[in-house]
Amino acid sequence: MTDPIAEPATTNADATPETAGNTPDTGSTEPQTNGFSGMRLRPELFEALCRAGYSNPTPIQREVIPLALAGHDVIGQAQTGTGKTAAFLVPFLHHWKTLHETGASGLVLVPTRELALQVVAEARKIACDPDFAVAAIYGGQAIGPQITAIRKNTPLLVGTPGRVIDHLMRGTLRLDGLKYAVLDEADRMLDIGFRPDIEKILRRCPADRQTLLLSATMPDDVLRLAHRYQKDPKTVQITPETPTVARIRQSYVAVDEDRKLPLLLKLLQTEQPRASIIFVERKRWAENLYRDLRQTVKGVSMMHGDLPQGMRTKIMQAFRDGVIKHLVATDVVGRGIDVKNLSHVFNYDIPEDPDAYVHRIGRTGRIGADGVAIAFVSPDQGHRLTNVESFINKLLDKREVEGFEGVRPKDLPQPEAPKEQAPSQPVFGRRVKKYSNRL
Repeated sequence: MTDPIAEPATTNADATPETAGNTPDTGSTEPQTNGFSGMRLRPELFEALCRAGYSNPTPIQREVIPLALAGHDVIGQAQTGTGKTAAFLVPFLHHWKTLHETGASGLVLVPTRELALQVVAEARKIACDPDFAVAAIYGGQAIGPQITAIRKNTPLLVGTPGRVIDHLMRGTLRLDGLKYAVLDEADRMLDIGFRPDIEKILRRCPADRQTLLLSATMPDDVLRLAHRYQKDPKTVQITPETPTVARIRQSYVAVDEDRKLPLLLKLLQTEQPRASIIFVERKRWAENLYRDLRQTVKGVSMMHGDLPQGMRTKIMQAFRDGVIKHLVATDVVGRGIDVKNLSHVFNYDIPEDPDAYVHRIGRTGRIGADGVAIAFVSPDQGHRLTNVESFINKLLDKREVEGFEGVRPKDLPQPEAPKEQAPSQPVFGRRVKKYSNRL
């Protein structure tokens, strides 16, 4: 396998970095009131939020933080990229000194290693106390340093369920003193089979803990989990009319399978993304596409679940730093990963599961930023496109690319041939007319 650490990306002089925090700079010189001021946070925490660039809470933060500060269990539903991480971190950071005794007083469960590292980074960014510590507990990493961090009486642990169970079975982690538990990306954790581990962990926690559950979707199995392990939870539901980020410009290109690489190269040239993720279905396909792209594209790398954790960590950091500009990836980075300045998502392989499509494109358009999502649809994948459009209740625009005209997904409704009829009569039937403007 080719080394996926990319050559440095060429910089785009016209690109502008996103403003730190939740609210973009409007250019106004008028003093602005910080929306967190009314939450009566500890002065040190409020100042830390200001230093980190947090000015106005997002809707999920505005609703969840006061409830959690008051000690309620909370179910919070909001689409990806809306600031759920700070929504559960801020209440813990406000109370942690009064909660912390021996052992971990807070535990955040997440579905992936990358999300664990992201939550840890965010906690360190807004932590206000020099004696506060947070540690990531996940597989694929040497267990020794994790044991050391646990033995140091670290207040907050962020981990994947499998490795947390490993520590519990070894006896290196006890949860007797746990006061605050968070299930982040709960729907994703259940999707990938973590329910037994989550239940084992929660049964080891004290009954008088506070529990927050955050999720982009709220299927029945997530609700059953909440009702079983939460006490009279307050529900916050911030869901747009459609499950996609409204400001993402979504389109598709119909293309033959053997011409997807030339199409991608052309779009990278014409679109000039600030940064992009190129999603594929399988690990082997990620490696093949990466090997092809790196021949002509600078600043490209790849990510999939078989890479060593150390390499995955370096790649994600290089991507965030702009050293890597284009990341070929499987769905290992499809949920919960926040990368600033990401402008484009290419669904090189449109997924079978429309929910995966939503979370892939949610990597761009984060907290109000614009984004572009382009799906490649081969002739036999029209049903996947239709499933996505039904799921998001929106027709994707058909994008015409010079040199790639004339391809049509064959299992979409086809326009009928013109018939001999009066000019005032419609040429297409009602169902076909729905699609005719984009085929």
